Amino acid sequence: MTNVVLVGTLDTKGVEYGWLRERLSRAGVEVILVDTGIMGEPKVPADVPREAVARAAGTELSRLRAAADRGAAVTTMAEGAEATLLRLHAEGRLHGVLAIGGSGGTSIASRAMRALPLGVPKVMVSSMASGDVSPYVGSSDLTMMYSVVDIAGINSVSAPVLANAVEAVAGMAKGYARGSRDPARPGRLGSGPRPLVAASMAGVTTIGVDAARERLTELGYEVLVFHVSGSGGRTLETLAGQGVFAGVLDLTLSELADDLCGGILTAGPDRLTAAGRAGVPQVVSLGALDMVKFGPLESLPERARYRRVRVHNPSITVIRTNESECAELGRRVAAKLRGSTGPTEVCVPLRGLSTLGAPGGPYHDPGADRALFSALREGLRGSAARIHDYDTHINDPSFGRAAADRLHAMIGALAAAA
Repeated sequence: MTNVVLVGTLDTKGVEYGWLRERLSRAGVEVILVDTGIMGEPKVPADVPREAVARAAGTELSRLRAAADRGAAVTTMAEGAEATLLRLHAEGRLHGVLAIGGSGGTSIASRAMRALPLGVPKVMVSSMASGDVSPYVGSSDLTMMYSVVDIAGINSVSAPVLANAVEAVAGMAKGYARGSRDPARPGRLGSGPRPLVAASMAGVTTIGVDAARERLTELGYEVLVFHVSGSGGRTLETLAGQGVFAGVLDLTLSELADDLCGGILTAGPDRLTAAGRAGVPQVVSLGALDMVKFGPLESLPERARYRRVRVHNPSITVIRTNESECAELGRRVAAKLRGSTGPTEVCVPLRGLSTLGAPGGPYHDPGADRALFSALREGLRGSAARIHDYDTHINDPSFGRAAADRLHAMIGALAAAA
């Protein structure tokens, strides 16, 4: 049996959800309809009523109604929807999720979908999908479809869009449901024969990280490389926190520079914390901390126009971090690593942190690099983290291979001690 869960506000979108349920049944799947509405009466009956969703969030629907605070109510029902979907998945009754909505419905349903494991089919049809969808997708594998028109009735435009969503989620859910019985179908992330290792990379650290990836592959690992584009770092952190990885090779930390200096590709303040909290072995370096990334040249903030500016490509302009910024980055990296509960080692490439920062390059600045290294060492003084200096550039293949070998040794030592 294949189950698709529908999540939505049945007071405002009940007619549309009834249409979806009928279409899904015709597509050969069972349907579990979860109501996340709050005020009006549901237009179709739910399998999981709104009262149960509110209780899953630790409250009563009557309290939400009495408070008359829409924002708080939406947040609470999103929490309840998340708990409900996780329960259904744990019970083996969820093989795919489909939702439709505007801003409120998308906020509720997408939060619940993001909580599900990678690989569970998740389809969100939304009037918000033509803009910035990062608040809804986050670091998940959620699929968003633009509704073209608002979700307000079944008409000549909405019907084919919603029909496509039905067929998409039904097909994905059937494949997901038979995955446990089909040895040829990929299983849950991390369930393969080779242990997973995460690596962080940017274009300016590719050569070194590629050398590390190739070495780890030789040693029997499957290496997942994450581009440090903000979303890449957040995804790495999410999966590391879920215990998916045997180890993390975090050689590229430019998202921390963007977070400090107002760049556009920050991964937020929690970057470089999940592996340490989870006790996952990690080898860290300082790749691309010599630059901050902004948008096209014409969008560069006034405060940055008199720095060392370089057009990386038509969409990205970078500036060189100065000594004071590098010192603060060293302190921040040290503070994050001091909280690690698992084995942690830092590999420092003394001759440069990126292709631009190599000797003779436009961002070669030994003074700024020394400020970074000194602050890092001072911040890690007395901690369990070990620092290793290499008289190489970060893109020297020998550096990447050495970092990979250190991670391999840490993973093996941890396994032997278990």
